[in-house]
Amino acid sequence: MRNKKILVWFRNDLRLHDNEMLVEAIAKSDSILPVYFFDPRYFEKTRFGTVKTGAYRARFLVESVLSLRNTFRKMGGDILLIHGRPEDHIKDLVTQFDIAEVYHHREVGPEETLISDDVEDLLWELKINLKHFIGHTLYNKEDLPFPIKDIPDVFAQFKKKTERDAIVKSCFLSPEEITFVENENWGELPSLIELGFAENGGNFGAAYAIGGEDAGLEHLKSLLAEGADIYLKTNGKSTVDKPGFSSHLSVWLTLGCLSPRKVYWQVKDAEREFGSNGNFNQMLLGLLWRDYFRFMFKKHGIAFFQEKGLETDIIDATASIDPALENWKIGHTGNPIVDKYMKDLNDTGFIPHPGRLLVATFLIHVLGVHWTCGAAYFEEKLIDYAPASNWGNWASVAGVDKDTKSKNGFDLSKQIKILDIAISDSPSFA
Repeated sequence: MRNKKILVWFRNDLRLHDNEMLVEAIAKSDSILPVYFFDPRYFEKTRFGTVKTGAYRARFLVESVLSLRNTFRKMGGDILLIHGRPEDHIKDLVTQFDIAEVYHHREVGPEETLISDDVEDLLWELKINLKHFIGHTLYNKEDLPFPIKDIPDVFAQFKKKTERDAIVKSCFLSPEEITFVENENWGELPSLIELGFAENGGNFGAAYAIGGEDAGLEHLKSLLAEGADIYLKTNGKSTVDKPGFSSHLSVWLTLGCLSPRKVYWQVKDAEREFGSNGNFNQMLLGLLWRDYFRFMFKKHGIAFFQEKGLETDIIDATASIDPALENWKIGHTGNPIVDKYMKDLNDTGFIPHPGRLLVATFLIHVLGVHWTCGAAYFEEKLIDYAPASNWGNWASVAGVDKDTKSKNGFDLSKQIKILDIAISDSPSFA
């Protein structure tokens, strides 16, 4: 009988825990070949003059891949690291290692979806199946109380029906043993210089900016171990100039170092031990917002944005030299709160949700800059950038998403007061 080998193509799923793709690959093969591609397209410049992946997220990514590599090495194996596009290497890998099937997690972003489609077409020429898994959401699409095409566009309706009628499945256990394909050359981790950055350094002083599954699980454990004392982090609710509690879990959720179901069930365990509180609820609400934006992208694609002609109304490169946009980027707008948040973003790769909401609102409604310019800058700078959440949130602030809002005249002082009242119920960028 043929020795069945499955290639496991890792993307934004850099973990062992709650990884259905990995569990099934192990169960249905004699050996697996884990692979990660450092795709150069994710480090190129965009039409906005920004870089798709900035230095902070690039370093976090390298740390996360290294963490997964170290885990596999402890189990007697490794992960093959390739610097290149998946569609340029996948056929050779299938032939070289006599691969019977390829497993991967399908993304919802248009660029990621196109890559999956191209790889699937290439594998079809070899009569090799590309199996799709969905492991980035709290709720599986088949467990929702409605088909994708009927998902409510209004978040409040989505939340109400989902929380009432859907179930959150239990987590898949981490595999204890893995048989790896025999291989001598597993490839080297790239340095930031090799990825196109000027240096390997960076201001990574914050404890949460450590990549990998182990760091994410430890952060979650420490966060929830505080129990009821988590209130001491806030001393009141969040406001635009007092961000209060922020779990920072989005940093690990984005690359799949943490599973949203893992976070959900750990929070539920903490609630049973310490009782419910507002910060636990905020963490769960953030998971639901992540699902909402992913399912909206799955349902509508680019049509998620209401703005007529968005496909052709993307700002060209000349927008990147707009003085108002440039001053906003470097924190020289003259508004002290906006400037503080933008400098924090540039210095650390992270700002809490109230800050993201405020600087987005200011750029769009005060400076009059097109929202896509801000979304592209966040794409470069944020450690926890996720396509659906980032672009969905910016569209929401601009009022061009499917969850329609009233389009009134903008008053910054009034908006700050509104944000102070409603911040706990607004979407998470994570």
